Amino acid sequence: MMMEMLPMLAEFNGNFALGIAGAGAAIGVGLTGMAAAQAVGRNPSAFGNILTIAIIGMALAEAIAIYGLIVALRG
Repeated sequence: MMMEMLPMLAEFNGNFALGIAGAGAAIGVGLTGMAAAQAVGRNPSAFGNILTIAIIGMALAEAIAIYGLIVALRG
């Protein structure tokens, strides 16, 4: 019986990993966008520098979702 459940458990593990990674990436991108908007509101002349740092931060947060996708597809 346990051997029959292994493929189902492996699929659940991949889906769970992808869901958690996606949620973490969404939270990270949201927090980065919020902080960038607040920073531009406080100092509008630093828009270019803030935008660059925010884009880098969002890209790093999205990398987590890509790792989750790789884990989900591997399983």
